[in-house]
Amino acid sequence: WIIEESRIRGGYNNTSTDYGVKAYLVEDDNDQSILDNKLIYSGVYNSTTSFNETNVFSIAENITKSLDPANGSIQKIYAENTNLIILQENKISGALIDKDAIYSAEGQPITTSSQKEVIGQITPYLGEYGISKDPDSFAVFGFRKYFTDRYRNAVLRLSRDGITEISEYGMRDYFRDQLAVSGEIIGGYDVFNKNYVLTLGNPSKTVVFDDMINGWVSFVDYVPQLSTSSKGQYYTFKNNAVWLHYTGSVYNNFYGVQYNSSVDFVFNPQPTRTKTFTTINYTGSNGWEVSNIVSDYTGVDTNPQQPALGDTTHT
Repeated sequence: WIIEESRIRGGYNNTSTDYGVKAYLVEDDNDQSILDNKLIYSGVYNSTTSFNETNVFSIAENITKSLDPANGSIQKIYAENTNLIILQENKISGALIDKDAIYSAEGQPITTSSQKEVIGQITPYLGEYGISKDPDSFAVFGFRKYFTDRYRNAVLRLSRDGITEISEYGMRDYFRDQLAVSGEIIGGYDVFNKNYVLTLGNPSKTVVFDDMINGWVSFVDYVPQLSTSSKGQYYTFKNNAVWLHYTGSVYNNFYGVQYNSSVDFVFNPQPTRTKTFTTINYTGSNGWEVSNIVSDYTGVDTNPQQPALGDTTHT
């Protein structure tokens, strides 16, 4: 910046411009410091009046909130209505926005408005769960939030009733083995079928959870890099392209590759008990036929029961 050129056309005594407001701070120790368990907020931004203080962090005001460092770093923040959900590695907490809470003698919170508190009371949810270091597993639909905690081998749902470990619904052993060795974990919500879609890496596989039956209903062949929903449609991202699902007349074609369908039945070894399958659903063309049935090897009956002489029972 040359002072002579700060004048219009460089003319002597012409109208000049200046530097404007400058930030200046002498920092004796300029080493980088990462505070990964703290929240900080700046000044306000008003697009109507063009008032912008998003670059103002006044040390004269209390603009930081700290969380317990024992729960690890903050991995994701999600704003819901007038509340804030804070997901650390080992803890999930909720914070009030533009209001605070006082407690009655019975310990019940009473919400009050506050002009001074941008981030109010921080309250942890019950349960020793977090999101580990997998913020991409987070997905939301309505008041339900889904994510994984690989440190505890759990897939979780945060709703009005608190945190629920949905991996316990018939898939405990599977996620115990897979989450520990999985690479990147991608979560998304399929608004078309109302399912939470979870993609695990190494090796890549995708599983689907349905809230209607509280169960994991299917494995699917597609492995997206990202998945989301918009205006009632379900989209995934793969190979630098956006793909719309549940469209067209060709089934089982994902990202230009055609797959075959299969159903694995689990039969109870106690044949006298009635078995009811409540998670089998089929959408497609008619005319299916069973080409073969394969059973796992279970051993040889060394003492088969032989029918008595004259008995007409056949096995």
